[in-house]
Amino acid sequence: MAHPKTGGYLPVPNVQALAQTWNGSGELVPDRYVRTEEAAADEVVARCELPVVDLGRLLDPRSSKEQLVNLGYACQHWGYFQLINHGVPEEVIRDVRRDIAEFFRLPLEAKKACAQLPDDIQGYGQGFVFSETQKLDWADMIYLKLRPVESRSMRFWPAQPPSLRGSVDRFSAAAAEVTASLLRFMAADMGVQPERLLEKFGAQPQTMKVTYYPPCRLAGDVLGLSPHTDACALTLLLHVNDVPGLQIRRDDGKWHAVEPLEGAFVVNVGDTLEMLSNGKYKSVEHRVAVHPDEERISAAMFHQLLPNTTVGPLPELVKGSGGGARYRSVDYADFMKQFFSERHDKGVRHLDHYRM
Repeated sequence: MAHPKTGGYLPVPNVQALAQTWNGSGELVPDRYVRTEEAAADEVVARCELPVVDLGRLLDPRSSKEQLVNLGYACQHWGYFQLINHGVPEEVIRDVRRDIAEFFRLPLEAKKACAQLPDDIQGYGQGFVFSETQKLDWADMIYLKLRPVESRSMRFWPAQPPSLRGSVDRFSAAAAEVTASLLRFMAADMGVQPERLLEKFGAQPQTMKVTYYPPCRLAGDVLGLSPHTDACALTLLLHVNDVPGLQIRRDDGKWHAVEPLEGAFVVNVGDTLEMLSNGKYKSVEHRVAVHPDEERISAAMFHQLLPNTTVGPLPELVKGSGGGARYRSVDYADFMKQFFSERHDKGVRHLDHYRM
């Protein structure tokens, strides 16, 4: 159950359409989007240089050991890294970038052809809106279930541009292959047999959230994405265009602005992988700032556990920790139901519900 029925998110205005009118109006930011106090409360450190992991060198027996140390350091101390030499063909990335950008250039009515239904997060719209007074993110999104292939609901997949379904399918398969490789190496770094970790994923449930962040001339007054951690195991982020905005909160309490490397994926550990590792890996809070003049588009590929599995520390890691289990085990479907029922505008860490 990668995204259970939500019980209904409230509909809110389309932000792309709002921005097109508002940016030239000279008016103040609509009150429901004003996050001035929150956005300015914490210091932002520019040009955060994430660890860089080379998948090609991980796969090469001559350099794998050295790169495994690098991967372990990134997951344990940062929870984030940039993945280079990942092997996804340039044409696959080029095509999916082109088609995603073209989708968001369509008229609003055309995009609404794949709009969300009241009780589901899939489709075009927004999510996690539960009240009429809740502060809103300066963004629109389309959320799709990708894998297993038979679980796709094509009612939510855009028919325009015509090549989008094929390009997303090819990118989905490539991202899943990259993730499977990373999980094997992560298991080795944790000190468990790869099969013990991979059996939690089975056919590799995968969803995609493509987010469009319109420009905002008063960018310091809004947030594109509220602070949160990802509930999944592993996220691969593709920057569809070259406009930065991702910020991660480090142990110093400050937000650090990530500068994406050309051709790299930004990869982050999610809540379930932190739980499986018994806290060895870190799921890190992050948010998105918007640009005053330029749109930003990103595609996050969420890789998740099987719906009928239990999420909690792997027993062999509890035995070797000396401190016991740091998280209680829970049915994964219940875990995700809790995540999708929470407001994400208050910076509440979903993982805190399960700490021992």
